[in-house]
Amino acid sequence: MMTYTNYDTLSGAVNSLTQEGYTESFTAKKDSIEAVYSKRTYQPGELKICKSFHYDGMTDPGDESEVFAIEAADGTKGTLVMSQSSNHYQNLDLIRKIVS
Repeated sequence: MMTYTNYDTLSGAVNSLTQEGYTESFTAKKDSIEAVYSKRTYQPGELKICKSFHYDGMTDPGDESEVFAIEAADGTKGTLVMSQSSNHYQNLDLIRKIVS
């Protein structure tokens, strides 16, 4: 079951997850989810969202982000940051396909 928590800052959520062992950074590319540091690529079915942390922008209500704690089938654990603004570079369709 996925956990939802609110943090005052985006960095606070990421720091908390890093301390819990989510040390990789994931990004949703055009056709796959990429682990930034290891350069491994995954399909959404190979990933599971374990936790989700919501961040509301302090000055702009449209500046919302979500941080996902993700674990891959091979045991790799990391975070993926998804911005709710129109200025994001993530493939949202791929992110939505990740199992939670």
